[in-house]
Amino acid sequence: MADKADATLIIQLAQWGSSIGIEDAIGTIMDDDFDPEAASVRDKAVRTLLNNGETISTLTKNGLLDTDLVLDWLWIAGIWAKVGPAALKSREKLGVPEMFENIEALAAKQSK
Repeated sequence: MADKADATLIIQLAQWGSSIGIEDAIGTIMDDDFDPEAASVRDKAVRTLLNNGETISTLTKNGLLDTDLVLDWLWIAGIWAKVGPAALKSREKLGVPEMFENIEALAAKQSK
């Protein structure tokens, strides 16, 4: 169950997201011209959303931030649908199956 500490952390994460350009990154991946299959982790918007999402997802995985609150706040499944293909390609290329696994798992929870 979420509490005031979760709310405080959500605000801090929102401020951090703003400082790293989350709004612009979301605008980029939601643009009609954005192709998830052609995207790469080299793309700034993709990288920004993956790193931000992985951080938030790691906090939820480890019980430091309420998962239900995050899933109510963010559309993780939608973001993963757009940037996930780039993450999976990078994971395979580098041979690191754990890369971005937390955001993928959180997106799967939201998709159910």
